Parts: sequence; structure tokens; C-alpha cells
Amino acid sequence: MSEDIIFTPLRFRSLEVKNRIFRSNVSGRFDNEDGSVTQARINWESKFARGGVGAVISSFTPVTMAGRIVANYATIHRDDYIPLWAKLGEAVHTHGAKFILQLSHSGRQLDLPGISNQHRRPLSSTNARETLHGFPCRAMTSQEIDATIEAFAQGAWRAREAGLDGVELHAANGYLITQFLSSGINDRSDRYGGSLQNRARFLIEIIQAIRARVGSSFHVQVKTNGADYNNVIPWEREGNTLADAVEVCKWIEAAGADAIHVSIGSLFPHPLNPPGEFSFETVVASYDTMLSAGSRTLLNYLLFRYRLLRPIFRWVWFRMKKGRPVEGVSLEEARAIKRAVRIPVISTGGYQSAATIRRIIGEGACDAVSMARALIANNDLVQRYAAGEDMPDRPCTYCNKCLLNVVKNPIGCYESSRFGGDYDAMVEEILSVYRPHPELVTSDQALAPD
Repeated sequence: MSEDIIFTPLRFRSLEVKNRIFRSNVSGRFDNEDGSVTQARINWESKFARGGVGAVISSFTPVTMAGRIVANYATIHRDDYIPLWAKLGEAVHTHGAKFILQLSHSGRQLDLPGISNQHRRPLSSTNARETLHGFPCRAMTSQEIDATIEAFAQGAWRAREAGLDGVELHAANGYLITQFLSSGINDRSDRYGGSLQNRARFLIEIIQAIRARVGSSFHVQVKTNGADYNNVIPWEREGNTLADAVEVCKWIEAAGADAIHVSIGSLFPHPLNPPGEFSFETVVASYDTMLSAGSRTLLNYLLFRYRLLRPIFRWVWFRMKKGRPVEGVSLEEARAIKRAVRIPVISTGGYQSAATIRRIIGEGACDAVSMARALIANNDLVQRYAAGEDMPDRPCTYCNKCLLNVVKNPIGCYESSRFGGDYDAMVEEILSVYRPHPELVTSDQALAPD
């Protein structure tokens, strides 16, 4: 085992992870409306730790209630949530895995407002609507930028107080930090807009504020785009290039980050993230939930629903995929960034084959990989690698039905062929995360004083 690069510990400046497989940020709507963690969330994160991953990167965890993508996602915006996150961290640690909390803010990329955000216009770097769904937003004031930077710092402090192993800043995939970083989105004329250095200022000031709050010994990593490819809608600007990303990553390292997690794409979902197929039948059954969220959602729904219109969306969506592999879709971006920095680099993007992972780490393209869908399909994938398997007997098919279901249904593997066509067995597996159930209390107990 010691000769297998997958199972060689990865040492960061102040953290050691037992192997090179990270569970990437992915989640369902498991939590309470107020952002507090539930037992289902603990069960969900624990299943991957039990399956052998070296570290679990949490789901998108907003630092403010206004920063949620959808309701029922756990947040880190209150001090009294620290014990709940501590309980989750302890459950993951039981299996020898580390738990890294991903600090996030949706900005304009707000899929379902929920009660907390129903009458608020989401904050962003810009007043321009999000391009795929038409989500509205407004440009942040300097006071709101300062408050949001402080919210990220407070979130990191709460993660440290909860005994978690580190934090990751979500600066990729179209969320708030990307909305500042990307030349295809940021149209500001103040000190947070214009040049690449100005556009990166928001992210760098967040890192600096976190370091000032938690010190130098707490692990901080940043997930960022290797390139934006912002022109999903063909007439939009392309956004940051790989050369831009390399410069930003150098600044990230200089600001005090311990690692860089390389992704791709200036919105989510994006044709290159996650790579793979697009099931029209699945999205038709779930996208209606979002019809009131944006000005272009009805148009999208019509393109999804009617067979004669689907080729239009398919051309738009799949034109960027030509020549790109599914496994290692953004590997070359990670490789270029790895050459430019001294801190470890984690690559995400469709990984599933142990042989591929061994090869790319062995040749120095990255130091570790992160994955989500392959682990949703096979929670014990890392244990299978340890047993000598290259691929599981029922591999992930990259159908993306797990993603396309998530705004309406519990997250899980929805590819029925992997269950021999047994729909009930598929549902049973999806719902298993809700067991064991939390202990029920009576209303009198719930209202009793401490």
C-alpha cells in the first residue's frame, strides 16, 4: 500500500490527509430552513468518509443567509451552529477522514430564493443578470463588500472553533467570488473592477481577513477556475483565460493559501462541469421548480420540454465539449497551475479510474483529485482501489441525473440501469441517507428552557 501513490499521505503546511482522494463539494437539500445542520447531513457526509476518502470537502456552505443557492443548505453564519458542525466533523473523523468546510456565497447565482431571500435582490459584482437562467442581481456597495469579507472570516473562525480541519473558499463555477474575478462578468469601475489585479482584490482580501482571524496554522485552500469559458451563451464574453488563472493562483499563494483546487467554468452547471450527458427527461421533471427564479427560465424549460426545440439547447450546451475528455476535463489547466505555484494542487473533473489517477499524480500534473459523482455511484470506491480494482463493476455513467434532480428531489444516483432496472432498489438507496432518523422530541421538550 505504501508504494501506491493514491494511498500516500498528502502533506499540506499544517494538515495531513491520509490519501489523495477528496470528496468534492456536492450536496442535497438535507438541512433545516434556518441553515442548521441535520442528522441527514451528518449521514450524507459520513458515508463518503466511511468509504475511504482522505478528506470530505463539505457542500456549498454559505457564510450568510443571503448567500444560499437554495433553501435547506446548511450555513455557517451563526455562532450557535458551531456545535452542530462539530458533531458533523466528529462523525467524519471517526473514519479517519478530514473535513474541510467550503465557505461560499451564491451572489447572483441563486437557483431558489427560499423564504430568507424571497424579497431581496441578490448581491453581485454587477447589475447584469446571470446569463443562463436570467437571475436578477445588483452590484454590491463598498460597505456590502466589507461586510461580506468579514462574513467569510467569521465563517472560517467558526469552522476552526468547531474542530474542523480547514476551509475552502469557493471561487469557481459562477458563484460570488467568480463574479468578481471574471472579466466576462465583472463590469465594475471601482477598485474591485477593471484590471485582473482589481478583480482579484475581493478574493485576496477574503484570504487576508481569514488569516488575520484564524492565524497561520489553520488550513485554507481555494477552489478556482482554470479558465472561465463564460461564453456558454455564444455572444457572451469568454472571461478569464488560463493565463489569467495562473496569475490569480500566484496571488492566492502569496496571500497565504495552503492549496489550490482547480475547476472550470464560470457558471454551474456548465457544459464542462460536470462533464458528461444531459438528460432532457430528468431536467423537465425538476426544472419547473425554478420557473419563477429568472427571466430566462421559461425559455429554457420550453427548450428542454419540446423535442423539436431540444437540438437548439444541445448545440449550445455540447459545442464546448468537443475534444474534451470526461475524465480529467480540466486536467491541463491544473497542470499549468501546478507548474506555477509551490503549494499542492487538487484537480477535479470526472475522475473514476484508479489507473488514471495514479498516472496524473505520478507525472506531477496535480497532487490529488477530487470527485463527487463517481462516489455517489459507489461510496466505497476508494476501498475498491485499495483492493486492487481500477474501476467498479457498476461505474458512474456520467449521466448527470444526480445533479439534474437536486433542486427538486433528494440527491443520489438516479441511473436505474445501475440497479438492474429496479426502481424501488434505486429509491431505497437514495433514501438511505435519512436513516438513522434523529431522535424525536415532544413539543413540550422542544420548548423547555435549557
